[in-house]
Amino acid sequence: MTYYNSKTVKAEHINEVRTQVEAALKEEGFGILTEIDIQATMKKKLDKAYPPYLILGACNPIFADKVLQAEPHIGVLLPCNVIIRETGSKQYEVSAMDPAAAMSAVENENIEPLASEVGEMLTRMLSKL
Repeated sequence: MTYYNSKTVKAEHINEVRTQVEAALKEEGFGILTEIDIQATMKKKLDKAYPPYLILGACNPIFADKVLQAEPHIGVLLPCNVIIRETGSKQYEVSAMDPAAAMSAVENENIEPLASEVGEMLTRMLSKL
């Protein structure tokens, strides 16, 4: 079982891809709670050059509420991370975590159907790119 799903898209700049990703996430009921710019962070902390690479922490509040009610410690696995990374000239990979894989260690039968449903939503988001 893989822990993510991905799709490659072409664009002039990572910001174009980010705009598409945010719009597709919004259509599925997600918003962005967090952002990590790996390229900027690695340059600042390690003086190391990285290609453009963003980690977006996506959250669907309805499902976040459901899983937190079912399993209070599930917050260690939230939010759903989506990455956008440059893989070539004008080519970007968008990857989304597979919540079912990520939460498979949680032994709570109430989580499994919710994780599967969120996974389907993230897969639909990728298909819209």
